[in-house]
Amino acid sequence: MVCVAVGQFSAGTDKQANLTALAALTEQAAAAGAGLVAFPEYSMYATRALDAGILDSAEPVDGPFATKVAELAARYRIRVLYGMNETLPGERRVSNTLLAFGPDGDLLASYRKVHLFDAFGYAESDWVAPGDPDQLCTFDADGLRFGAMTCYDLRFPELARRLADAGVQALVVPAQWATGPQKEDHWRLLARARAVENTVYLLAADQCAPTGAGNSVVVDPMGVPVAGVAEAAGIAVTVLEPERVAAVRRRLPSLQHRRFRVEPGDPAPLPDAGGDA
Repeated sequence: MVCVAVGQFSAGTDKQANLTALAALTEQAAAAGAGLVAFPEYSMYATRALDAGILDSAEPVDGPFATKVAELAARYRIRVLYGMNETLPGERRVSNTLLAFGPDGDLLASYRKVHLFDAFGYAESDWVAPGDPDQLCTFDADGLRFGAMTCYDLRFPELARRLADAGVQALVVPAQWATGPQKEDHWRLLARARAVENTVYLLAADQCAPTGAGNSVVVDPMGVPVAGVAEAAGIAVTVLEPERVAAVRRRLPSLQHRRFRVEPGDPAPLPDAGGDA
């Protein structure tokens, strides 16, 4: 089994302040016995609406901010997963990137967000380049295999299913989930749905107000929320058990009953909603 934590805070444009908040929550998670703490998307630098600041603030995956997070992981002997905006040489945009560091400060895994948030009046793709849909982010920790995806990815069941097919028993979803009509309900609903349909744990780490909707949560393989943080900054800690996943999959072998395969590829064009069709 592995003790895990979700860390919730509101990141801003001051990277040092964000690092200080992340360090304090990492210390709390380690003191509570967590072997992994997951932080939100854009933990390094965040604004409520993307602008040119995301380009100016971007860093490489071995840059100063990532180096400091790796040092935190090593200092507290804990795995740390968080989101950053990564420089892309030769690109006018950045990557929305997740990094996971191990308890020795080594890089365990990385992921570049595939589904960009061009919805509800936002246009993430104006500033962010999409990742490779063939890239899967997985890593092992204390007998469980984890897989990661980012924020808007939660609305796409295909990615979660591909991770389940890769042997993942727990999904981690860092997010800066924007507020809006029904958005908090969507967040809770989709987190539970992805857990149930893949019979996995799901750790959803969101930013809280003013940059996010909060409501970070850990959901078990039957869709039951087992730990969470409401509106304020803080952590939630719980234990994940491989046998819980195995027991649920014995009782509910839906993954074995599948009749369709998920493969990456370009979406089919949508039919024209207008005209006489």
